[in-house]
Amino acid sequence: MQRSPIVILLALRLSLGLLLLLAASALIFVGTEILPGDVAQSILGQGATPQALANLRAELGLNEPALTRYVDWLTGILHGDLGTALTNGQDIWTAMSGRLANTLFLASCAAIIAVPLAIILGVIAVRYRGQWPDKVISGITLTSVSIPEFMLGYIAMFLLTVQFRVFPSVSTIYDSMSLGEKLNAVAIPVLVLVLVVLGHMMRMTRAAILNVMQSAYIETAELKGLRPITVIARHAFPNAIAPVVNVVMLNMAYLIVGVVVVEVVFVFPGMGQYLIDHVTKRDVPVVQACGLVFAAVYIGLNMVADIVSIVSNPRLRHPK
Repeated sequence: MQRSPIVILLALRLSLGLLLLLAASALIFVGTEILPGDVAQSILGQGATPQALANLRAELGLNEPALTRYVDWLTGILHGDLGTALTNGQDIWTAMSGRLANTLFLASCAAIIAVPLAIILGVIAVRYRGQWPDKVISGITLTSVSIPEFMLGYIAMFLLTVQFRVFPSVSTIYDSMSLGEKLNAVAIPVLVLVLVVLGHMMRMTRAAILNVMQSAYIETAELKGLRPITVIARHAFPNAIAPVVNVVMLNMAYLIVGVVVVEVVFVFPGMGQYLIDHVTKRDVPVVQACGLVFAAVYIGLNMVADIVSIVSNPRLRHPK
């Protein structure tokens, strides 16, 4: 029985994603191995005796060959064990899960605003292409993506906390806070993240729709007397969904993986802040676990984009 091309492509994408994740785990492990400094020395301090350092290295398994430690680490991950933090002895997943939930909350708030807004602005820019609405939208979004996020953060903080005192400058959230209190606390970092990803998504949406607008069936729809916005919404945009989904997923990956700078600026208790705190302490297991989680999110969202592109291809859905 011949398998459908779409099934084969989906299986290949999933297999490639798993191989990429395995390669990413190896790179993360090697990267942490070549970091300068001594883990045992950073834990015990400069006044530690050579015997104390040797005992701690043996206890942590640092005397084992690197390949053995990598296999043990990978085996633990496959069993759901991310390891234990060296600095405080806490289970990494227990300490990380709350931080990951906070980062997902921040990214979700930004995505809920940025994705529909980018699509709407992209459609408007196509509808009025070459006219002042298109130029204004393109100019504002190009400016927003050209400014580094840390600078956007400080500008927003100065305007909305120092000048007008609308929102708090420190975006700390707790489990006991209500949803409204959390939204108020993360308002400024959400605004910054929206400005960072909005321009890229809008410009790619505009480019994808304009590419479809060159098709013959679009000209046929226009000759039927349909309104321009109807032609774009009903005929052009549905056929441009694959590249739009790709750019949306890439930016969603950035919202989760690339929020380190924004979290540090606003002292947000997320994965980025958690990673930075333990990088300074040279807590290698935590750094490895955070890197692997970030890699899994990035690769997973890219896989979703690939799968949507495959499924949305009519030639693969209906092979001859």
